[in-house]
Amino acid sequence: LGAPYWDPYARGAILGLTRGSTDAHVARATLDGISCQVSDLLHAMEGDSGVPLKELRVDGGAAASDLLMQTQADLLVRPVLRPKILETTALGTVFMAGLSSGVFESLEDIASHWELEHRFEPGMDEQERCALLARWKRAVERARGWIEEERDDEAT
Repeated sequence: LGAPYWDPYARGAILGLTRGSTDAHVARATLDGISCQVSDLLHAMEGDSGVPLKELRVDGGAAASDLLMQTQADLLVRPVLRPKILETTALGTVFMAGLSSGVFESLEDIASHWELEHRFEPGMDEQERCALLARWKRAVERARGWIEEERDDEAT
């Protein structure tokens, strides 16, 4: 389990399955899990830095999911901004090359090329948000508690 937990002993888990669970339930749980872990990470970063996040700018393939981005805005209780160009790794390389060769004059010049495609505003009821995060915390604790014996064996 990666940041902010950094627990190499944690194990993947899908909790709450019933005979009625479908692929769609697992897919939704995956998106909710991503949102919850990002929420935990950003809150840890805010706590460490003392700098509150005003908005979250996203990129990458997962950012194409409207459901994921809306859930992220709901859990962070802050806007999530998705750019027109999602795959920014290559774009960043181009921008840095352009900066070093004089095509772009400054980081501000590069930043001016960022364009908003969609802004996701928080809209989840506080009670629903708290319930989802509480289920997430319980799931994290279960994933971290799977193999206590292995942790104990390594400690001795």
